[in-house]
Amino acid sequence: MDLHLTGKRVLVTGSYRGTGQAIAKLFAEEGATVLVHGLEAGTAEPVAAEIVDAGGDAHAVTGDIRTDEGAEQVAAEVDALGPLDILINNYGTADRASWASADSEAWHEAYDVNVLSAVRMVRHFMAPMKERGWGRIIQLGTIGSTTPAARMPHYYSSKGALHTMTVSLAKELARSGVTSNIVSPGLIKTKEVEAWFMTLAKKNGWGEDWNAIEAKAMAEVTGGLTGRIARTQEVAALVAFVASPLADSITSTNFRIDGGSTAIVS
Repeated sequence: MDLHLTGKRVLVTGSYRGTGQAIAKLFAEEGATVLVHGLEAGTAEPVAAEIVDAGGDAHAVTGDIRTDEGAEQVAAEVDALGPLDILINNYGTADRASWASADSEAWHEAYDVNVLSAVRMVRHFMAPMKERGWGRIIQLGTIGSTTPAARMPHYYSSKGALHTMTVSLAKELARSGVTSNIVSPGLIKTKEVEAWFMTLAKKNGWGEDWNAIEAKAMAEVTGGLTGRIARTQEVAALVAFVASPLADSITSTNFRIDGGSTAIVS
C-alpha cells in the first residue's frame, strides 16, 4: 500500500533508539524526509546516517526537549530545514518508582519528560501546519493509561495526560486539515522486555524456546489474546498509517496496539 508520504517532512522525537528509530526508518522507506532527534549531540547522527546509506532522506536534530531552551533549539534546527508536515511525539521515559517511593520531584520529572516535552513541540509546530492546511500530530502513549497498574503511578498518570491533550488538541485543530491522534502500545519486543521474559522463563521453568516463552508470558502476565507482543515495526506501521493522507478522517482517536491485552469496548 502506498501511504502517500513521499515528500512529507516528519520529526520523530527520541528517534535515536528503540521504537522511535523504527518509526523514523519506516517513514524514510515510505519516501518521507525524516528528522531524527536526539537529546544530546552525536546520538541522532548514526541513525540518520543509516537511513541515508539505505537510500533515504534524513537529517539529525539535537536538543533537550525536557527544557524550553532545548525545545527551542530543536525547533530552530527543524525550521531551518523547511516546513514540518508531521510531528511524532515519541520521546518519553519510565522508571520503576512506586506510590511509596515516587516523591514530588519524581512526579514533576515524569510530567516534564512525558507531557511538557510533547507540549513544547506542539505549541511550536501546530500554527504553521494550520496555516498550510494540512498536518499530523501523533503522541506515543501506553495502554497503561487505560489499565494502569499500581506500580509507576507517576508514569501512567503523565502518559494519561497525553490522551486528554490529544482530544483537546483535535478540537483546537478542528476543520484545519491538521489531525491529532495517539498510538498506545502495550509491551513491545525490545531487548529489555526479552530479558524480562527470559527471567520469567527461568524462574517458572518455561524452557528456552522464545516463541513458547512469549506465548506463556502473554497468557499468564499480560492476558494478551494474540499470544505475542508487538514488534517495533508493527508500531511504526500503525503510526505511519495514522500520519498518512489516507487517514484524513481520523482525529482525536486512541489506537491501542497490545495484542488484545486490554480487550475492552471503547
